[in-house]
Amino acid sequence: MKNPFAALAAALVLSVPAWAFAPGTPAPQFSLAARGGQNVSLAQYKGQVVMLNFWASWCGPCRQEMPLLESIYKKYNKLGFTMLGVNVEPDSNAANAWLKETPVSFPILYDTQSKVSKLYDVAGMPTSVIIDRAGKVRLIHRSYRPGDENEYLDSIRTLVRE
Repeated sequence: MKNPFAALAAALVLSVPAWAFAPGTPAPQFSLAARGGQNVSLAQYKGQVVMLNFWASWCGPCRQEMPLLESIYKKYNKLGFTMLGVNVEPDSNAANAWLKETPVSFPILYDTQSKVSKLYDVAGMPTSVIIDRAGKVRLIHRSYRPGDENEYLDSIRTLVRE
């Protein structure tokens, strides 16, 4: 008797687009307005290890994680690493108000129309993506719990040495 799940499995595999966002695939390129008014593109950081952190001011885990991301950025940015905070709120006023209370030195970008969030398949906050020097996605991390920063650090340390 044939495996009844074989046809279903084949259909599911065929329904996944070839461009699906996953580790090992090229990071989708984008340009967004940044805090301060200038546009920032991912292409500017070619040759660097980049961590994208998709966040919102109303997200409790995002608020908890942000000071840790700042310390990671300060420690590794001289080694060819950068952090880009991508705020996903339609109105950036709440994000700007929160950043006055919890300042960060890495660039904050505004994805007010969720175009970049869709490119990166962001389904929940926070979502972090680490991209290697060649522009390939190496880590996708969804959510945040204390201690998760160790996974980021392991990946960043490995990639800045490559």
